[in-house]
Amino acid sequence: MKTVTIAEAQEQLDRLIALVEAGEEVTIIKDGVAVACVVASASRLQRLPSLAEFRAQQPWQSESAGDFIRKLRDTDRY
Repeated sequence: MKTVTIAEAQEQLDRLIALVEAGEEVTIIKDGVAVACVVASASRLQRLPSLAEFRAQQPWQSESAGDFIRKLRDTDRY
């Protein structure tokens, strides 16, 4: 994360925008206090795959959760 003053941000706006497009966050400070944070637009961020699609690809468990836990508990593992 890069931190710049308002004056630096005004002078270097093109370079700061390029940094943001590359994925970096830029914080703008005034009198030592953060007043703004520039981040990439949500549409520019990489979308994660759908969790619902991932769950749909997983095989169904053939036995109930209780039976599964009992089987684990009763094996020589414990």
